[in-house]
Amino acid sequence: MVFSSETFLFLFLPGFLALYYLTPWRFKSVTLLAGSYAFYAWWRVDFLLLLIGTTVWTYVLGRQIRHAATGATAKRWMAVGVIGCLGVLGVFKYFNFFVGSFADLFGTSPEAMGIHWQILLPIGISFYVFQSVSYLIDTYRGDAPEDVRLIDFAAFIALFPQLIAGPILRYKDLAGQFQHRTHSMDKFTNGLFRFFVGLAKKVLLADAVAPLADLAFSSPDPSLTLAWLGAVAYMVQLYFDFSGYSDMAIGLGQMLGFRFIENFETPYISRSITEFWKRWHISLSVWLRDYLYIPLGGNRRGNRRTYVNLLTVMVLGGLWHGAAWTFVVWGAWHGGWMALERATGLDRSRSVLALGRTLLLVLIGWVVFRAPDMGQAFAVYGGMLGLNGAGMAPEAALALTGESLAFLVIAIAVVIAEPWLMRFTHERLMPEAGAPLGVTTAVAPTVLVGSVAVLTLLKLAEQSFSPFLYFQF
Repeated sequence: MVFSSETFLFLFLPGFLALYYLTPWRFKSVTLLAGSYAFYAWWRVDFLLLLIGTTVWTYVLGRQIRHAATGATAKRWMAVGVIGCLGVLGVFKYFNFFVGSFADLFGTSPEAMGIHWQILLPIGISFYVFQSVSYLIDTYRGDAPEDVRLIDFAAFIALFPQLIAGPILRYKDLAGQFQHRTHSMDKFTNGLFRFFVGLAKKVLLADAVAPLADLAFSSPDPSLTLAWLGAVAYMVQLYFDFSGYSDMAIGLGQMLGFRFIENFETPYISRSITEFWKRWHISLSVWLRDYLYIPLGGNRRGNRRTYVNLLTVMVLGGLWHGAAWTFVVWGAWHGGWMALERATGLDRSRSVLALGRTLLLVLIGWVVFRAPDMGQAFAVYGGMLGLNGAGMAPEAALALTGESLAFLVIAIAVVIAEPWLMRFTHERLMPEAGAPLGVTTAVAPTVLVGSVAVLTLLKLAEQSFSPFLYFQF
């Protein structure tokens, strides 16, 4: 079940919201947990057991850390808990990759090695494992709350608005909201508006330009025109698909009374790769900084160690996205440029040229991120360099419709105008902090909710099912 499916929009969400608001406060966490488990089980019940097992493991180890007699004992329990969580992630996400890579290294195959099966990847596992790890480390550091109820913690790990593709949350940030949070018509309406903005990004923009990207990345020898169109199309497709999901998750959280971390802040206006990662997938960037980069020494142990730390963190961040060498290369690309920017001072440049350079570097990185393998990545790079000619094959030219090109232009225009659109949204539509809550502040968003929702649902009704891109991670 995904947010853009008819089942979710017209069956699960209305039914769950009705049940949630009819539930007394003391049972709301139970309702959240039951609804979240039902949401996840809709895909596969057996992997729900893995989610429950990870939750119980993390909760029990958290208690052991908290009640340890000495700091050394607490550290050992923390290590056991983290290794257990990462072990689950390693088996389910990376087993096939490492077996395949090992077989390739020795010129054989997994079947020849006696391995005739593959492990399926549970959706959302990268996200809920990272949330579990952060809880264990925060507990060891003394940053997590002392009194943690199992029902609240389980609801936090399984919280369906962000369970599948983030944002990556931390229990210490939401613990207070499980105990005390407010519900109002203003908050609900603003959340509903945010949800439909995200759905519109997905349906009206990301899905509309996806055929261009698919065409370029499925062609064995894309031409100059097709390669560049496909790369740019994927650049905007991924942004609107993923930021759209994040908007929907944050909006759903608001409807339930929660405030989640923002996950995007107009990343395509960045003037360095370093700045880009302060604006793109912010919850992952913060997680990597707090639980990997800083423990490795950050920038406190000299320049050379800083560069190594940056490269290491980004390579591991690339692997977090997927078990393939393309993601390793993508992570190394970003980590290498972050190290170079720090060494040369390019991360402090604010010129227009810096904006253009950063966009180009990000675009080049997205090619290998999107490609199914390095061979296809090199094919697209070759096309971008003109090695496959400038013209397009007849079948490719026929597939390039005026509608898809028009939506690509519209999507690019929205990217350019987004800083102003966001400013208008926050200043004109969202109530200020501390403003009295009532019907008045919700009038403008309600009108826009209706307009955006109708347009999006009409488009959704005429297109086939399209999952969110980050579900594969």
